[in-house]
Amino acid sequence: MTVATAANILNEDQALSLVEKVIKKSTAEGVFVSLSMGESSLSRYSENQITQNISNSEFNLTVTSYFGKRSASASTTEFDEDAIAQTIQLSEELAKIAPEDPEWVPLLEPQIYEQRTPAFDLATASFSPLARGEIIQKVCQKSIKAGINGSGILSTDAFLSAIGNSQGLRASNRGTAANFSFTGKIEDGSSWCDRTSFAINELPIELLTEQIIDRAFASRHPREINPGKYPVILDAPAVSDLLMMAIWSLDARAADEGRSFMSRIDANGKPIGNRLGEAMFSPLVQINRDPAHPLLQFGTSFSDGLSNNYLELIKDGIPQVLSYSRYWAQQQGKAPTGYFYPIVMQGTEQSLHDLIAQTERGILVSRTWYVNFANPKTLEVTGMTRDGTFWIEEGKIAYPIKNFRFNQNLSEMLRDVDALSAVERSGYTVVPGIKVKQFNFSSISDSV
Repeated sequence: MTVATAANILNEDQALSLVEKVIKKSTAEGVFVSLSMGESSLSRYSENQITQNISNSEFNLTVTSYFGKRSASASTTEFDEDAIAQTIQLSEELAKIAPEDPEWVPLLEPQIYEQRTPAFDLATASFSPLARGEIIQKVCQKSIKAGINGSGILSTDAFLSAIGNSQGLRASNRGTAANFSFTGKIEDGSSWCDRTSFAINELPIELLTEQIIDRAFASRHPREINPGKYPVILDAPAVSDLLMMAIWSLDARAADEGRSFMSRIDANGKPIGNRLGEAMFSPLVQINRDPAHPLLQFGTSFSDGLSNNYLELIKDGIPQVLSYSRYWAQQQGKAPTGYFYPIVMQGTEQSLHDLIAQTERGILVSRTWYVNFANPKTLEVTGMTRDGTFWIEEGKIAYPIKNFRFNQNLSEMLRDVDALSAVERSGYTVVPGIKVKQFNFSSISDSV
């Protein structure tokens, strides 16, 4: 029997102290040091029984040395002085012979970070295999009782990062995460969920299991309907998948160089700026970078040292800011933004059932799959539905339907949003379900 033990990772003071020692040992003109540690544990189950228990401890130290505009990095996964000294030496030797970086930027000066503490849940950090097994046993018992073939994972992570450079920059963060996924299959019906939280006790595992079992039964014997453009309700996981592809495309350099849906182009096809300030989407679309959101509580800095603070991205359907790397910000005389992560889209107090009740005819999409860009410049994507797609009629789910392949312009999707549900955390985003006036389903898919 394995009982709970505390996560065996450094605290933030110890991590920063190690970073400081590495910086002092460097003989380069400049140096950037990044340290990460973590402990992850996972239990996997299939056909209603546990099939795998794994645990992994990770330590990684990366040293990037600078000589003028030349730089090189070396890493070690060994936590001892000799290995660290060899890593510093290798980084410096490689940097001296590296070509000059045409997009070089100077080392970042010390930054001001928000005064808040990211979520670190001790119960999650010390959750044992036995405790995970007891939870999975209950999930499997519910599946067996219902006649469902259940599979999925339950995992926990505790992690820490620390960075510093020779200009005096110092930052550290630590956190925890727990993830539960469950796929329920019966006959030709299938349903799925995947939910993440910073605390394992915040995951509504029993409720999710019951919902997935019910939806798996409801998805049996799907009917075929013709592809075409239909009103659609996208559940939160589908929204998360599609929304992130749109957010990744809010890149200033791509817009300025004419490679983006955010580019403004003149009559000769030349880029003449970007579309910031234009009313491009539904006024219901409000999207922010919000690491302090109660469902997220992420760290205060990014891996490069820039601040991870609150930032309005889209307000009332109008893009407010584009993502500037340090290099492109330097070229354009702007401030670098840091990554657009994590993302929060505001919702309402309505439930997904409320959105269904407001829909005369349409399609409910539980999940999207294999979503890829068909044309990044126009923001057109292609993908498939799976794990529960349903026909809605007169405000109710009428029957399951066969899955589709879709080809959809995401800018048009966000333009056509006309209702939102309450938000939930899906992976590392917080999003609502959304109702869209029309969504383009291009063909029938054989996915389940």
